[in-house]
Amino acid sequence: MSTSTDVAKARRARWVEYLVLIVVAVVVAGVVRTFLVQTFYIPSASMEQTLDLDDKVLVNKTAYWFSPPGRGEIVVFAPPVEWSAAPGQNYIKRIIGVAGDHVICCDRNQKITVNGQPLDEDYLFPGDAPSDKTFDVTVGAGRVFVLGDHRSASGDSREHLDAANGTVPEDRLVGRAFVIFWPPSRARSLAVPATFADVPEPR
Repeated sequence: MSTSTDVAKARRARWVEYLVLIVVAVVVAGVVRTFLVQTFYIPSASMEQTLDLDDKVLVNKTAYWFSPPGRGEIVVFAPPVEWSAAPGQNYIKRIIGVAGDHVICCDRNQKITVNGQPLDEDYLFPGDAPSDKTFDVTVGAGRVFVLGDHRSASGDSREHLDAANGTVPEDRLVGRAFVIFWPPSRARSLAVPATFADVPEPR
């Protein structure tokens, strides 16, 4: 026969268990967010039409622990200090060139080329040209060249060509955006466009 003291002890034990579970859940969530996967929302139009204003994406923060960044991937990064961004601000752009790549705008058909291969950029915002600025950049070791998909509304590598050719150090990359998860009507994975498969390795 249980006494009131036994019942009180059982209730306290359950509350302690619940508290421990909550603490563990918070710690696990913190570890995941810090080291593995983090959510980001899109605060500007610079990646339309791929990413709309206020879309929310998941970013794999381990993506570049064991392999280098790849052309065509969408990345979140802390801008170089030369970009004079607000403290703590992150950018999200598409990698166009990786270490060693020769990136030029534009060829006679008004396309950006990477290592001589023209890019068919069907992901660009409707009506946008590949760039309103010309450039001829060889990406340095351990760096990437990034552009927004809405070129006429994007502050990207083109705006900072006087600082390391506008490239971003790989150690400034937070991770790779791999899926839109909100709003549900726009949920989808963020695959690398097929045009990047035709880009040859740098000579």
